[in-house]
Amino acid sequence: MSNQILLTVSGIIPPDRADQADRGQRQRADYHVLAEVLGADLFDVAAARQATGMFGRLLERIAGQHLLLAWATFQQRRHYQLIFSDGEQIGLPLALLLKMVAWLQPKRPRHMMIAHVLSVPKKMVFLDLFKIQSHIDTFLVYASAQKQFIEQRWKLPSERVVLTPFMVDTTFFRPDAVVPTPRERPMICSVGLERRDYPTLMRAVADLPVDVMILAASPWSRRTDGTEGQALPANVRLQKFNQCEPRQLYADSTFLVMPLQPVDFQAGVTVILEALAMERPVICSRIPGQTDVIVEGQHGLYVTPSDPAALRVAIEYLLAHPDQCTNMGRNGRRLVEQQMSLEVYAAGLAREAQKLLEAV
Repeated sequence: MSNQILLTVSGIIPPDRADQADRGQRQRADYHVLAEVLGADLFDVAAARQATGMFGRLLERIAGQHLLLAWATFQQRRHYQLIFSDGEQIGLPLALLLKMVAWLQPKRPRHMMIAHVLSVPKKMVFLDLFKIQSHIDTFLVYASAQKQFIEQRWKLPSERVVLTPFMVDTTFFRPDAVVPTPRERPMICSVGLERRDYPTLMRAVADLPVDVMILAASPWSRRTDGTEGQALPANVRLQKFNQCEPRQLYADSTFLVMPLQPVDFQAGVTVILEALAMERPVICSRIPGQTDVIVEGQHGLYVTPSDPAALRVAIEYLLAHPDQCTNMGRNGRRLVEQQMSLEVYAAGLAREAQKLLEAV
């Protein structure tokens, strides 16, 4: 380890992940691209286990992988000028540890943290009680609703809460990567698990002359499957998940539907960007957390949450206007290439990291 920046990875990096991406078998990992652009050392759960030995194994058994990684990262603090924690599950306990030793070691590395959603009771109480925002120099957020919330609740200056667009691997998700499967009638799809409102979607599409494929799974979310216990309309099918199938599913679909429950974070953003990268427009629930990607009429349509009638009207509209649907898809591809590719994402975070390094 010889770089200025340590980048945490909240999991175990598969040893063949980069090789699979090079062979085009799966999308590139954001942490690999970030590490290259930032010149950062990666630090995952496997490295944390190795660094902490028996105590680390005990800590993991009692408190889980995230606290283990936070503790191991804290132990590395003297070797780096900047620690980039990849989520609040690592960043919040790390900030607490940094604050606890501040009276002994006033000089510390700068701390940059991705904050997915802090507007939930447990995290709010944690920040309110321990006031650890003092040891998070930059909050990186993906939703304008989260930026506004963090700034207002903890009275932080806007330059410390940076709104950054989410990202997609536009080299893996691109329209010429796979050949669409010929179909007798159009198909639409919906993908993912986090805060999905699949019951509303199924009511909206019942008896429509369109096939609907739902991939209600996620490698990240622990939410329950919203299709469980639901009577499936005759035109709806469920599909299991692997890392490459969504790309073919997007290619085979006319557009993506993203039915969401009302939340104030970017639920569904990964899938939305993947579909746009494949030149597929998106019909999305208009919720507080998901208004920073799609521009109405340019990349897709917004509908009222939990309103099957409104969703049905939007679906029928796009099915009846294929030229407009195609134009929206092309606009979506242009959007992610210009603003939300992995390369653009990494370059933007590198600029924020440089600001902190210059302030050291």
